[in-house]
Amino acid sequence: MMSRTAALHSSTALVERVEAVLDRLSRFPVAILQFLLRFSIAAVFWQSGMTKIASWDTTIALFQDEYRVPILPPELAASLAAAVELTCPVLLVLGLATRFATLPMLGMTFVIEVFVYPEQWIEHLMWASILVFILTRGPGTLSLDHLLARKFLRGRNG
Repeated sequence: MMSRTAALHSSTALVERVEAVLDRLSRFPVAILQFLLRFSIAAVFWQSGMTKIASWDTTIALFQDEYRVPILPPELAASLAAAVELTCPVLLVLGLATRFATLPMLGMTFVIEVFVYPEQWIEHLMWASILVFILTRGPGTLSLDHLLARKFLRGRNG
């Protein structure tokens, strides 16, 4: 049977190991996570945009018969959706005008959630969470926005 002192020492060693692992994990570069979040949400929207342009007649039919976005004619809604899905993801991956690029994607996510597929709220919440993180925290150091800001600020201060 283990003595009280040995048990205490054992649990202290375990806590120290867990703390060491957590410390190492906290050192993982946030810039990599920011890039991965930008890339992953960009892939979702890009893929949807590519599907739309692959068969435009089918896309128009979907907007007319299934999506039924209010106010906008199906042709205009499809064109706007494809434009957002094929431009904003490129900006996100490059990290260029990143925060601005999240806004149409958030708007589109809102429209999809409210008017098209409200039962898919878990997926839409994930998209919105990623986009809000990027909007509020920025693209990170692995971005053109960061490089341009450094160059611009260096030019003004030096």
